[in-house]
Amino acid sequence: MTLTTQFYTMLAMVGMGALFGAMLDTYQRFLNRSARKKWLVFLNDFLFWILQALLIFYILFSVNFGEVRIYIFLALLCGFSAYQALLKRKYLHLLEIMIKLVVSIYNFNIKVLKKLVYSPIKWLVFLIVSLVFFIMKSLWSLILFIFKIIGFLVKLILKPFYWIGKLIWHFMPKNIKNIVEKLYNKWAGFFDPYVKIIKTSLKNKWNKWFQKKKKE
Repeated sequence: MTLTTQFYTMLAMVGMGALFGAMLDTYQRFLNRSARKKWLVFLNDFLFWILQALLIFYILFSVNFGEVRIYIFLALLCGFSAYQALLKRKYLHLLEIMIKLVVSIYNFNIKVLKKLVYSPIKWLVFLIVSLVFFIMKSLWSLILFIFKIIGFLVKLILKPFYWIGKLIWHFMPKNIKNIVEKLYNKWAGFFDPYVKIIKTSLKNKWNKWFQKKKKE
């Protein structure tokens, strides 16, 4: 390995040591160990160290084809120490500023989306639903009004027939009236037992279904 390659390797490892320190602080900032379970912290730590090792080896392979020397570890340690002594406070301050900036941009975008997208869609849906209910209510009122008119016209048309029938009944012989009344009285209560049986059956089924649902 030439002196130039060794020099580049030293610079790269010093930079990787400083970068490792920054990434470690970033990782600690977002991990929040106290609020997470131990097994999850262990898994995150394991993946973090594996990622760092692979990244350092990739840079080392790019610089000197992966030749490992003792001074490489010293360079990493020097870079990490330099970061801790000179750059840590400034980096953490810059990191907090970046986090606040990202959070502010995110909150701003959420507010913009709510104002420009969510609120118009919400009011549009509300307007459409209100309009549909208004149309349905108007149609129902119109249908009821039409039925009332039809009922009034039917009564008006049938009224003469009612008076004619009443007049005929008035002049009808008494014996025919008696026959008609007997037939009416006979058949008036003919269907009452069947109606009573049907009502009782439906009532029992309803009570059984209600009790079953109540137990569930």
